[in-house]
Amino acid sequence: MQFTNVNVEDHFKSNQAVNVLYYASVFEDGIHQIFSDTEFSVNKVNTLSDFKNYIQNLSISDINTILLLEVNPLKFDEVLIVVQALKKNFITKSLITVFLLTENSPEIVKKAIEMGISDCYTNPIPFEDLKERLKFLNFYKVLRSQVNQLSQVPVVEYNMPISKRILDLTVSSISLILLSPFFAIIALLIKLDSPGPVFYNSKRVGTGYRIFDFYKFRSMRIGADAEVASLAHKNQYGDASFFKVENDPRVTKLGAFLRNSSIDELPQLLNVLKGDMSLVGNRPLPLYEAEQLTTNEWSMRFLGPSGLTGLWQISKRGKKNMSDNERKELDNYYAKNYSLWLDIKIILKTFPAMIQKEKV
Repeated sequence: MQFTNVNVEDHFKSNQAVNVLYYASVFEDGIHQIFSDTEFSVNKVNTLSDFKNYIQNLSISDINTILLLEVNPLKFDEVLIVVQALKKNFITKSLITVFLLTENSPEIVKKAIEMGISDCYTNPIPFEDLKERLKFLNFYKVLRSQVNQLSQVPVVEYNMPISKRILDLTVSSISLILLSPFFAIIALLIKLDSPGPVFYNSKRVGTGYRIFDFYKFRSMRIGADAEVASLAHKNQYGDASFFKVENDPRVTKLGAFLRNSSIDELPQLLNVLKGDMSLVGNRPLPLYEAEQLTTNEWSMRFLGPSGLTGLWQISKRGKKNMSDNERKELDNYYAKNYSLWLDIKIILKTFPAMIQKEKV
């Protein structure tokens, strides 16, 4: 992995392909860190003027380029000139472009969305999340270019229907209020059962491969995530994308009850309220699972809503005979066929499915 300091004229004389181009000073070390072990070729320019010259000279062979642009709100006018030049060029207007804001600025984020910027991150930047997001955006762009040959891939990205969002807000807010005394009791029991925090927070990948903080009641001992590799040989799905272990030794005594009754999932109502997830959708996945699901065949699951419950939970949740392919097919089916009425049916069928019989 080589990092180069780009001389614009020399670069175009050599006509070399570029995967990532960035203009940054505050975030330079973080960018170097996340790309040091990837397949991307990374190049840097030192000034916004060089950045503008660079993108103006891109050719059709450079359409896979990803642009990372550090944005100081005090100098946004200079960045705006560069972006306007970017969007005027038919070759560069569709390039994956991400703003890295040195300071929080809702106004700039709003403006970026209006201009068609792919994403915005604010200091402090979660660089590992950024890397996974860029990998998906790059893959999704290639996927969209092949849409005529892949009839199962939707033409547009997922947008939350208003009716679905209203249902989410209504049910999640009322549920959180009614369940708050119950949450307090569960929190006390977790504290008495084993050392550690009440809640377990982890990074999950949801709709459009967007990464967010995912909430659960803690059902495992501290350090359980670090034991995944050592338990790989016991994976219910075998050598596959998903990971689930029968009689998982990391689960606490109380945790086994919380998991089998699905009580451990209830804090995700807060994720629904925040808009990270919907009540119904495909389950958001841990990073180590999601990064394996970027083939044309299975990527559709990320193009639909992510949710607290879904088709696989009501049909085969907790069953050892559910294969890797069966679960992914259910995810893909929902991504293509979700509707308000299907969501209501799944919610009604979720309650009897919450109590699983097998310890997986």
